[in-house]
Amino acid sequence: MSTSPSSPSGLAALEQRLAQDLAWLDLPARRWVPPGTVNGEELLDVAIIGGGMAGLAAAAALANLGVRARIYDRAAEGFEGPWATTARMDTLRSPKQLTGPALGFPALTFRAWFEAQFGMTAWNELDKIPRLQWMEYLRWYRAVLKIDVRNEHCVKDIIPHPDHVELKMQASSGALPVYARRVVLATGRAGLGGASVPGFIQGIPRERWAHSSDAMDYSTLRGLRVGVVGAGASAMDSAGTALENGAASVDLLIRRGDIPRVNKGKGAGNPGFVQGYVDLPDEWKWRIRHYINMQQVPPPRASLLRVSQHANARFHLGAPVLRVQEEGRQLRVETPHGIFQLDFLVLATGFAIDSHSRPEYATIAPRLRVWGDRYRPAEGGDDPELRGSPDLGPSFEFQEKIPGALPGLSRVHCFCYPATLSHGTVSGDIPAISDGAARLSRGIASLLYGENIREHYAELLAFDEPEVFGDEWTPAG
Repeated sequence: MSTSPSSPSGLAALEQRLAQDLAWLDLPARRWVPPGTVNGEELLDVAIIGGGMAGLAAAAALANLGVRARIYDRAAEGFEGPWATTARMDTLRSPKQLTGPALGFPALTFRAWFEAQFGMTAWNELDKIPRLQWMEYLRWYRAVLKIDVRNEHCVKDIIPHPDHVELKMQASSGALPVYARRVVLATGRAGLGGASVPGFIQGIPRERWAHSSDAMDYSTLRGLRVGVVGAGASAMDSAGTALENGAASVDLLIRRGDIPRVNKGKGAGNPGFVQGYVDLPDEWKWRIRHYINMQQVPPPRASLLRVSQHANARFHLGAPVLRVQEEGRQLRVETPHGIFQLDFLVLATGFAIDSHSRPEYATIAPRLRVWGDRYRPAEGGDDPELRGSPDLGPSFEFQEKIPGALPGLSRVHCFCYPATLSHGTVSGDIPAISDGAARLSRGIASLLYGENIREHYAELLAFDEPEVFGDEWTPAG
């Protein structure tokens, strides 16, 4: 199938249709949040950290409600999120027809964008969305909605105050403060932590191993004996990329006795779950998320076949890594299946929720409440990821572990993977990202209105635009 645009004018027509749809709905709404300043600097309505899919969807949803958001992202323009950097799958895993961040606008869907350029026949022939094409779509999404994104800005600290949040930011021009009434963390899978690194790799030089989420040139693995630890999608993506870049061999070291076969999360993929999960009792939320965690998500079939088609790929089931030692210029990797002599290890071992590990969260991490602070499952079901998940309010806002210890902490909203236990899978995954953005934006709009009610009431009292002028009738004599 050709993916060269067959109708360049088609995209312009789509953009005109989107503009008309927005105009018919009178969107984006007029800004209504009172302007303000802090220390002589502009006070933003909302600052969003992260310009990937979740950050873009959040900014667009807020704009439609008349709330102005500005995004800050550490990546160069057009490289926000993992799609063009650390992701290594050939295609997305989600079905192509999911509407993603379109927010209910047909002209804003990937399908509309694709068909406008390549036609309906090409769409019907498409199996899954190519990863880099998804990134192109997100770049278009940002441009067509005129979303304010400031690239190459890195957050160094987040400091809540009773009436605003201060961000200490580092940009190419130097350090700068940013002030906002509300801050949204749209920081992805590793949003409140980072890569989960097993203890067995401690003491091994960093040039001998990488985490699957690291930015890395896999061509450096040409001719090397590579081990990949894990059996999930990222393990298969890493193994496939290493093999395609000429690795001498790839040994997949898989802890489980079998590779998971069923994606249990798909079994809950209906509108009832998306909308109703957030209101479930704590015990049901824990029970559902713990079960899905324990079952684990299988890698896509295509990802497995991408690896297994190579004769120099080997799958070792029931082979957890027990110990890794450096021996000369090679690694000695010990498992119950024996010793592996390898040149390089890729750890596809997932992510950990640990806000204490991130320097930019130094101010808020000790004070935010996590589920483990107030909830324990009645019997069994202990889960470190769930215990460390932030205990969020109805608008994804952080809550204080000790009330009053950090006034303003609830002005920071967690719209990334760690919100899953509190809100369900609406803050990062393609299927329900629009639902999550709608929930977030409505909640923030409500909070902003309530906290500024005196100004809004004063505006109500001062409003004097007449609709009747007194000359419309003659009083009866």
